Amino acid sequence: MTNLLLASTENIDNQNSQYTSLNDPEIASVVAHINEEHLDELLGFLSAFTSLSTTELDLVDAQITDIYAEGIAIQTFLKSSEIQPAGAHNTSLDDQTFFIAFAAPISQLDDLQAQYILLKQRADKKLGKKTIKLTKQVFEVQDSYRVSKNMLRLELSMPSLSNDTPLNNTAQLSDAKGATNSTSVPTNEAGYAYLFDLEHNAMTDALMTDSTDGNKAGDYKTNGSDKENIRPARPHCYYTLRKAWQADDGIRAWVDVFLHGDTPGGNWAAALQAGETVVTKREFPEKVEHLRDGQAVLIVDETSIPTAARLLELWNNPTPPLVICVTQDAGDQSYFDTVKMRSGLNCDTENSSNNYFTVLPIVTNQSNSGAELATLIDSKLGNYLTDNPLKIDKVWGALEANTAKALRPLLKDRLELSRTDVVVKVYWRHD
Repeated sequence: MTNLLLASTENIDNQNSQYTSLNDPEIASVVAHINEEHLDELLGFLSAFTSLSTTELDLVDAQITDIYAEGIAIQTFLKSSEIQPAGAHNTSLDDQTFFIAFAAPISQLDDLQAQYILLKQRADKKLGKKTIKLTKQVFEVQDSYRVSKNMLRLELSMPSLSNDTPLNNTAQLSDAKGATNSTSVPTNEAGYAYLFDLEHNAMTDALMTDSTDGNKAGDYKTNGSDKENIRPARPHCYYTLRKAWQADDGIRAWVDVFLHGDTPGGNWAAALQAGETVVTKREFPEKVEHLRDGQAVLIVDETSIPTAARLLELWNNPTPPLVICVTQDAGDQSYFDTVKMRSGLNCDTENSSNNYFTVLPIVTNQSNSGAELATLIDSKLGNYLTDNPLKIDKVWGALEANTAKALRPLLKDRLELSRTDVVVKVYWRHD
């Protein structure tokens, strides 16, 4: 059963004895990562698998206290008093621990990701939310070109739609025989991310090279060391679907890749040629539901500019956001010049194509990572709000891991917002 309450913290040690400890030294860092980056998912687990009401969940934050072979223990604790609704006080919610069971027990920490994803899929389905998909998609490269100084756009295509396929938020695909596949491409969704298989192209290139050397690609043989030489330093990379639409010859899509130095993703994107295929293995929607009302601020660097651009084009909030755009090079600030925002109030008027969101640019002339950048962003925002008094209600951002970690508490303190209203994601890590 997935909603087993472990009673109170006084009895937790006795209750926990029925679960199997994994005794892996990496568990502590995994727990810390989930607690730091995935609060919304933990609250979703509690909403889907326990009897806690929406009102009760609005009063608490949550954290994983341990990971067992059979599942995870999630502890609730009351939010700080200054961000609770007036008169809200429920001590029964403070320091309670719930056990959420996996679909199947795990024997080692390496199995955790699969079970965690299954848990999230079950919770999202029960809550009626979009969720992560473990599906394979194949795109064909049509073209590639720069859209700013260091941003490369990949223009991709997919098979044609069947004639009777309804076009709503997604475009379903059909194969050569007209059979509809179970996968779909979102044409009206912001921040939809794909996990691209860089290794697919490295292996394909190796096979093609071998074939042009006079060998049959089908007879290609390689030993373990050769495979390691072919395999890229990073086999997979996430990139946001910048835009997707239905064209006369099928589905077209843009994926924008920031080129910065000698990186696996940048090298992969720059080497792609028209006619090649690219493969994705996983996909998930970005968490932006909290931006539908109130004054929002979006905080992005080159890796998350494409997400923000699509979010602005599909903006579903009557109040335009403030966008803080951090780039190494001033030449990449032009990315937003052609982005037009749809207003939640004015989407049917002639003003709907006006670009009237505000961009606050920050050009660093260096790699955008670390606590110093977080301090700079917070300071720039503070100065802007001093000159332009705004009450910020919501935050969405996506930055380097150390920057995101340092920025969250600064924004919470400055803006006096809850963790659920300050969503600052990790889009990359500085190696």
